[in-house]
Amino acid sequence: MVIGATVQHKFLLHFRPFLSRCPSARSVSSLQKLEHAVREEVEAKNYVKIPDLFISLESCQNSNPFSFFSSFPHNLRVQIIDEILQSFIPIRPRSKPQLAYSYLLSYTLQSSHPFPLALAVLQRTLRSGCLPVSQTRVLLSSAWLERRCLSQSVADILLQMQTIGYTPDCGTCNYLLSSLCAVDQLVEAVKVLRGMGGAGCIPDSNSYGTVIGAMSRVRKTTEAHDLMKQMVVQYGLTPGQGTLVKLLAALRANREIWNAVEMIEFMEKEGNSVGFESYELVIEGCLEKCEYVLAAKVATGMTERGFVPYIRVRQKIIEGLASIKEWKIACAMRHRFAALKS
Repeated sequence: MVIGATVQHKFLLHFRPFLSRCPSARSVSSLQKLEHAVREEVEAKNYVKIPDLFISLESCQNSNPFSFFSSFPHNLRVQIIDEILQSFIPIRPRSKPQLAYSYLLSYTLQSSHPFPLALAVLQRTLRSGCLPVSQTRVLLSSAWLERRCLSQSVADILLQMQTIGYTPDCGTCNYLLSSLCAVDQLVEAVKVLRGMGGAGCIPDSNSYGTVIGAMSRVRKTTEAHDLMKQMVVQYGLTPGQGTLVKLLAALRANREIWNAVEMIEFMEKEGNSVGFESYELVIEGCLEKCEYVLAAKVATGMTERGFVPYIRVRQKIIEGLASIKEWKIACAMRHRFAALKS
């Protein structure tokens, strides 16, 4: 398997202005003092004091206060960072170490051997309720693609977390998926989605929803359609209404309205609810393609579930049926709509 390095350089170049845009509010000497203070607390094992050192620090800096870790032997570095992460768990409020987490994550992702330590830092960050800064998605995607270039499987990379005392989980994988989708690495995102189960991380609705939403955004409807069926049939998951709407909107944009209708029928057959917006979107797609009988079929299913199409949509259905001389269906739909209004 080969993942082109040129793709990585392309999206990193795209995000580089963002990564370096933050103004430095402190002089170099102040940053050096901060790094020295952090190192002193590390050497004294006073890890719980580290978050206090970041309170007055701007959230964006070109220098990383944890860069001194590069001078430590790898095993010692892993041990100390693990001890830091464990010491942060009881700290309250839980958001207090957020900047410390951010800098640790940035440091580990840009180190020569980012995994599995960076995944452990990411996991602890997410479990604390903190959200990594936005540029983390770029760094994580780049580091992940570099490792995958070495032909390591998704499961193997994730399971390496166990060697340092951590267990891969769905939350960490979901952040990885959203990061890959954010930089348009959709093929790799699908591979992670299909490979994470090998590390004991069973995909959930958010896992599939993230990838299906990204696929729908770029109108890769065949892949999104297949993933939707896989999550429902293979894993018994219920897709969110937003995920379904995104897929149906992509199918409508591609003028694949028969596939959109088939998707609604599939969801109903599997016992999953279909919302008003989904029905309305597909009916309008049918009308755009002058598929008036098909629109009437979807509208009938919609009304059976207690939804009433907008009046202009009802009028277009009846007028369209009349224009193709489907008088019987047009009359039946008129009576159905009239009964619903009463």
